[in-house]
Amino acid sequence: MSPPVDPVRSDAALPEAVDVAIIGGGIAGVTAAYFLAKAGSRVAVLEKGVIAGEQSSRNWGWCRVQNRDEREIPLMLRSMELWDTLPREAGINLGFRRCGLVYATRSEAELDTWRRWIEMARNYQFHSRLLSAEEARAMTPGNDGAWIGGIHSPNDGMAEPRMAAPAIATAAQRLGATIHQRCAVRGLDVAGGRVTGVVTEHGRLRAGAVLLAGGAWSSMMLRRHGIDLPQSSIRSTVFLTEPAAEVTPGGLYTPDITIGRRGNGGYIIAANNRGEIEITPQGLRYARKFWPTLMARRKMVKFAIGSSFFRGPQALGRSWPLDRPTIFEQEDMRTLDPAPKTAVVEPALAQLGRSFPALAGTKMDRVWGAWIDSTPDAVPVIGAVERLPGLFLSTGYSGHGFGIGPGAGHLAADLVLGRAPIVDPRPFRYERLVDGSPIQKPGMM
Repeated sequence: MSPPVDPVRSDAALPEAVDVAIIGGGIAGVTAAYFLAKAGSRVAVLEKGVIAGEQSSRNWGWCRVQNRDEREIPLMLRSMELWDTLPREAGINLGFRRCGLVYATRSEAELDTWRRWIEMARNYQFHSRLLSAEEARAMTPGNDGAWIGGIHSPNDGMAEPRMAAPAIATAAQRLGATIHQRCAVRGLDVAGGRVTGVVTEHGRLRAGAVLLAGGAWSSMMLRRHGIDLPQSSIRSTVFLTEPAAEVTPGGLYTPDITIGRRGNGGYIIAANNRGEIEITPQGLRYARKFWPTLMARRKMVKFAIGSSFFRGPQALGRSWPLDRPTIFEQEDMRTLDPAPKTAVVEPALAQLGRSFPALAGTKMDRVWGAWIDSTPDAVPVIGAVERLPGLFLSTGYSGHGFGIGPGAGHLAADLVLGRAPIVDPRPFRYERLVDGSPIQKPGMM
């Protein structure tokens, strides 16, 4: 079952030419479209399925600086400002609220890690605070978790995944961008050693620049054109409960369960808190680059063999003609909708009731699966591909792209336009993953 997502009106026909063509209608792509259109660029967003149909509607909805990799903090701080200002500026509702995030633990090692993170984050004037055992218990009412402490960010919050990217896409349309759903891009149009547009299932579109924001599909698309992008995907299962009593106004992480209160009064539940890596040709291709991260986070994932070995964004497929239908146009690939692991739901609901007696008996509303596109260092790629002028990337958000999406879109727009970027883009450069540089281990998630 797919999560709900607000509909977006598609424009009637492809234009003949634009300044920027954006491949992918997730939050990173549509926010880039918004800022490009705001700057006066002619922009077209090309989405093989529907806006926000994949990971942008399947995530937890957390918008947080707390416990992020240091490389992402400047961009995330800018994103938090945009979550505040975009609704007023564009006249849209993103469902955003600064409701705070709380993490609680029984582990001295985990508490020490959070303590070190707080010390580092002070360099960015960000004010999470460490919680005592008493404070952690007070911020998890009804829970008898024997916490020894925790960490709290009152300024972090949540937004509504079903609303956010569609609302921003609509705002971009009002500024002149066009939105084309069920319009798969088959490949890049290349002439004279540079990108000159894209080839879609509905014809060619000339473009001065192309921004690939294709999520889990980005590496496959680039491989078609002889460009390596080390990327892997993690399959996760999440579910939403029916409305229930409030035990936290925002997001809450504990060793037992992770929950986030949604605008309808239900809770998003990260079932089992473990992702699943399916062994695939693409995964094997880039295994060496991912090895340090896998070792650092081996307790957070498990391995399996599934259908994605043969079909989907990580399967074999180095080349294909652009004048015939592609995998992107196959109905079951229009929107990646992996089957969720429903067996985790009942144990998670039972744990929810044990952790918070006030939520005992809470029922599931819907459950879904998701593919989380990841890079070897768990930091996204946002920037130009120097070997193919005119091509820019915004991908590999590694499970924490929803919250950073507004800032990422702004940064991508800046780089495409050649204007001063909102933050230093060097931590996100594409070349770091392919030029032989040592892969930096990921920081906090």
